[in-house]
Amino acid sequence: MFSATKEYEEAVAFYDKALEIKSDDHQSWYNRGNVQLNLGRLEEALVSYDKALEIKPDKNQAWYNRGNVLVNLGRLEEAVTSYDKALQIKPEYDKYWKNRANILENLQRYEEAIASYDLALRINPEDEATWDGRGWAFYELGHFEEAINSYEQVLRLKPTDDSAWYNKGCCHALLGDVVSTIECLSQAVSLSPNEYRQIVINDSDFDDIRDDMRFRAFLKGYAPEDEGLYDHYPSR
Repeated sequence: MFSATKEYEEAVAFYDKALEIKSDDHQSWYNRGNVQLNLGRLEEALVSYDKALEIKPDKNQAWYNRGNVLVNLGRLEEAVTSYDKALQIKPEYDKYWKNRANILENLQRYEEAIASYDLALRINPEDEATWDGRGWAFYELGHFEEAINSYEQVLRLKPTDDSAWYNKGCCHALLGDVVSTIECLSQAVSLSPNEYRQIVINDSDFDDIRDDMRFRAFLKGYAPEDEGLYDHYPSR
């Protein structure tokens, strides 16, 4: 780690020298920003990207990296604007659409996020993370069937994705489909038994089916040593 940091520091000094000689070299400003980003010097990186973009406004990767810096600074609305600039230049880059969607999701602008995920998936339909983000956006909107469809695509690409199984199970529970809920949770639990023990017990997504005997049997079978743990849920 020390060696890498030292190399980055030397790289910044190198670009500083280069910029003393040729201050309008957009590539040196851009490279300087990348090194500063790697050092965690976010404000300095932002200045470097801005300088690069003053000289070459159509440098799409500088707009994209600038957006990433703004995300790390918590300036999400500005990050979206930077991603928009990158996409005006390179609309065929699915990672730009995906990152834009992720930030829109964080801003709770779910419908816009879904539109960006859809555009990313037109370019690269085999990206499981994009399908996963799309599923979460639909979940947040309460469109559980659409969310299930997205999680099914995640599982097509990665059948061992325990979180996709779990989230799909949550959606089935919210739709009142106990059998499908149990099937999904069984897969999640088999893949990561320790992770989902308390989550399943406490997650409010399952509240409407907790009194169903099939779900109660699943919970007791999942944690038989906690006999009586679920008995505080009153029967309807």
